Amino acid sequence: MKNWRKLLTFLGPLVALSLLLFAPLAPQKPEISRTLAIALWMALWWVAEIVPLAITSLLPVVLFPLLGIMNGKEVSSTYFNHVIFLFIGGFLVALAIQKWNLHKRIALRILQLTGSSPGSMLFGFMLATAFLSMWISNTATVMLIIPILLSILAKVEELNEPEIGANFSVGMLLAVAYSASIGGIATLVGTPPNLSFSRILYIYFPHAPELSFANWFLYAFPISLVLFGALWLYLYLLYIRPKGHWIHLQREDINRQYRELGPMSYEEKILSLAFIALALLWFFRADIKLGSWQIPGWSNLFAQPAYINDGTVAILIATLLFLIPSQQKKGAFIMDWKTAEQIPWGIILLFGGGFALATGFKESGLSLWLGEQLIGVQNLHPLLLTAGITSLVTFLTELTSNTATVETILPVLAGLAVSIKMNPLLLMLPATIAGSLAFMLPVATPPNAIAFGTGKLPMIRMVKAGFFLNIFGIIIVTLLSWFWGMKVFDLDSGIFPAWAQ
Repeated sequence: MKNWRKLLTFLGPLVALSLLLFAPLAPQKPEISRTLAIALWMALWWVAEIVPLAITSLLPVVLFPLLGIMNGKEVSSTYFNHVIFLFIGGFLVALAIQKWNLHKRIALRILQLTGSSPGSMLFGFMLATAFLSMWISNTATVMLIIPILLSILAKVEELNEPEIGANFSVGMLLAVAYSASIGGIATLVGTPPNLSFSRILYIYFPHAPELSFANWFLYAFPISLVLFGALWLYLYLLYIRPKGHWIHLQREDINRQYRELGPMSYEEKILSLAFIALALLWFFRADIKLGSWQIPGWSNLFAQPAYINDGTVAILIATLLFLIPSQQKKGAFIMDWKTAEQIPWGIILLFGGGFALATGFKESGLSLWLGEQLIGVQNLHPLLLTAGITSLVTFLTELTSNTATVETILPVLAGLAVSIKMNPLLLMLPATIAGSLAFMLPVATPPNAIAFGTGKLPMIRMVKAGFFLNIFGIIIVTLLSWFWGMKVFDLDSGIFPAWAQ
C-alpha cells in the first residue's frame, strides 16, 4: 500500500508534466493543456489522498498564477464566497445543537414514536438519521446514532438467536449509513456536493435563475423520499424481517435512554426555536414557483431582495446564538468560539479548491474544449445521456471524495451543455445528486466507514446491498430529474436558455 501511495505521489506531477511537454491539446491556447494537467494532478492526489484533501485543494493557488492561467488575486478570491458562508453558518448552528445534545433528544423522540417492532425500529432509525443529516453533517449524524443503535443491537442479540440477531444488526447498520447519505440529498446544506453545485453553476452561468433553498428542496426531497422507501423495503425483506422466533425489544429500553436526558433545558428550547426559524427563513426567502403557482418570498420586503441569500440567513441565526446567554453556565452563551473551532476547515478548503478548478476550467477554455470533444453524445436522447452521466458519477464516487468528484465533473458538464446546446441544469443537477449515491464500499463515505468500523458489518454484505441501491438510485435520479426536475425549474429539453449562451 505504501509503495502504491509513493508511486501516485510522483505520478501526479509526472502526468501533468508529460501532458505539458508532449501532448498539447490546443497549441494556439496553451492554457487549456496547463489547466487539464493541474486537474489530473489534483485528481490523482485526491483519489489516493497523498496529502490531506485540503492541501491538494490549494494547488491552484500556486500553479494557476505560475502557469499563466489566472491572476493570483482572482484565484484566491474563489476560495471564499457566499456558499462558504452558507456552509459556515449552517455548521455553527449544527455545532450548537450538538453542544447541548438536542440532536440526541430528537433521535430518541423519533424512536419513541415509531415503536419497537423490527420494521418500526428500522423505520425509526432511518427517519432519525435522514432527518438529522438534512441539517447537520452526515458524519456527525452517524457518530451520534451509532452508539444509540449499538445499545439497542446488544439487547436484540441477547434476546434472539445468533443468526436472527446478526442479520438484524447488519440491516440496521446499513440503514443508518445509507440514510445519512439519502437524507443529505434533500437540502442544499445537507451534503457538500449540493453546495458545490450551487456555486459552480454561477461561476459558469452568472445569469442563471437563482437556486434557492426551497427550489432545491422541491427538486431533491422527492428523490430522497423514494430512495428512503426503497431502502426500507429492501433492508426489511433482506435482513430485518424475522425468519424465526422473534422476541420483541421492550419499548422501555428506548424510554429509559430518553429519561436519562432529563427535562428539556432552556438551551435546547432556544436551539429548537433557532433551528425552526432557520429552516423557515431558508425555505421562504425567495419566491417559490411551481408552474403557475407562486408563494412570494419574505426577501421582497427589503429594498434589494436580490442582495439577500441563504448564506445571509445562516450567518444571522448563527450570530444570534453567540449573543443569547446560557442559563446552565453563568457568563456563557448558547454558542461559543471554542465550539465553533470544530468547523471542518478542511472541507472549506476542499470547496475552495473545487471552485478554483471550476473557474480555471472556464477561464482557460478547457471546459468548452472538453465539451467539444464530447459533442458526439448530442445524438443520444437526453434521457440516456442523463442516465450515463448519473451512472459515471455514482460509481466514480465509490472510490473518490464525493465533493472532489462533483467539483471535477461539473465544469466538464457545463462545457458539454454549451457545446450540444442543452440546458446545463439537465446534466448538472443529476450529476450532483449522484455524488451522494455511494453505497457499496466503506471508503466511499464516512458514514459507510463508521458503520463498517463497528465490526458487525461484513464487507460483502455492504457491497451487495450497495450495488442494488446504486442501480436503483441511478434509475430514480435519472427519471425524477427528467420529469420532476424540469417542472420544478421550468426547463424544456428542446430549448437552450438565453442565460447559458
